[in-house]
Amino acid sequence: MHTGFESQCMPEYRLLSQAQIEHLHGATLELLETVGVEIRHPEARHMMADAGCRLGDGERVYFSAGLVEDAIRSAPSRIILYSRSGEEAMRLEGRRFHFGMGTDLARTYDLTTGRLRESTLNDVNTAVHIADALPGIDFIASYAIPNDSPSNLMYFDAFKAQLENSSKPIFFTAAGLEDIGLIRKMAAAAAGGDDVLRQKPSLIHYSEPLSPLIHSHGAVDKLLFCADHHIPVTYAPGMMSGATAPVTLAGALAMGNAEALSGLTLHQVRSKGAPIISGIGMATMDMARATCIYGCPEYRLALSACADLYHHYRIPMWGTAGVTDANCLDQQAGMEWGVSLMINALAGANLIHDIGYMGQGLIGHPAALVMCDEIISYVKRFMRGFKMDEFHLDLEEIQRLGPGGNFLASRHTARMFKKEHWYPDSMNRDNTETWTGSGRKEWGEKAIERAHDILATHQPSPLENGVRHRLDEIRERALVELKGVQFVT
Repeated sequence: MHTGFESQCMPEYRLLSQAQIEHLHGATLELLETVGVEIRHPEARHMMADAGCRLGDGERVYFSAGLVEDAIRSAPSRIILYSRSGEEAMRLEGRRFHFGMGTDLARTYDLTTGRLRESTLNDVNTAVHIADALPGIDFIASYAIPNDSPSNLMYFDAFKAQLENSSKPIFFTAAGLEDIGLIRKMAAAAAGGDDVLRQKPSLIHYSEPLSPLIHSHGAVDKLLFCADHHIPVTYAPGMMSGATAPVTLAGALAMGNAEALSGLTLHQVRSKGAPIISGIGMATMDMARATCIYGCPEYRLALSACADLYHHYRIPMWGTAGVTDANCLDQQAGMEWGVSLMINALAGANLIHDIGYMGQGLIGHPAALVMCDEIISYVKRFMRGFKMDEFHLDLEEIQRLGPGGNFLASRHTARMFKKEHWYPDSMNRDNTETWTGSGRKEWGEKAIERAHDILATHQPSPLENGVRHRLDEIRERALVELKGVQFVT
């Protein structure tokens, strides 16, 4: 036995070899040089021409390999996110992974009635309140889209609800320059000012190009706004293989990476070193049903390849997990949530969002957040691995007790069982008789009960009265400034 030997055995995997990464990167550069992308934003098009891009017919822009690789080098390899109160909450770098919610689900299961209906602002409040109490959820998002808010205030109201119901970092969407500017003002008011927010960002904006190979005016507006104000931004395509992207995974990845890297280059040309999270999202088209599939194995393969590629670039990358095509809290949902969460963690995706998504990314359920939080707890325990030093090998205790010994009464067991063994919150571990005697409750039923309990007992960290008053003032201003505004996407 070697004295002092210690090893932390931690699982991870890579899908792509180094040669495959370089081949995919080369294919991406070839697409950007020979096919290019459309940039439907005159200011950005001129900016890229000044940076050395070649302009083609119409809105087409061709990127040189050198310019793209300069942008990859200038993008930061680490992005630190903070809580509303200014405490470090997440480090997006390397193979660190963080789980959080997604945005804008059109329909929600009512926690009390069980009825599926249009999402409301109260559903945003409910989801964020519950997520604030769940330790596996590292960042929050609106989850629901508030259909009962004025259409030009939907994203604004959703962001305000998140600030009021949680102190965790916020992953948010916006319609255009008008509301993202006001959202930034709200975030600054909660953080303690513009300078504090810039130094300790507590929010991440989500925007995306249009597949295939288009940067819309609205998306570029928001991308450049984030670059100017150093707001961390996720700018990754949301392709559908077989519809808006090639049916082959390799072709879809090359095209998606061309969209992602051209957006990253736009962003870095605008503000070198500004924080950006990139990557490739790739659902598939189910040809028999004409639906966009989130829970498919192809999505997991694509995100695994994306993780390998962006670890090579040393740029924080985005992923989706905890997603299912099931329309209710059934066995399919549990399977797809679990597989996707585990694979994204193993791949080392940094910002993993959309937990609790159902129905091809259209449906939410507050209890789905509770269930995914339990799966995340399982995944985090698995990813922690185990130590293999002398203390953890415990040979002396094995020798002391010997054949037929009882480790249940061991002091080592009493000291270590909570650290070594994972314990669920609501998954079943009762024997059949105990489970039957306690009402034969399924996991989904217990998750619904836990969601109700959180709403009744958990108190999110409140905003200071002055901040709450300032947010109300900004909303009053928004009612005036955004009146009649038609957002361009």
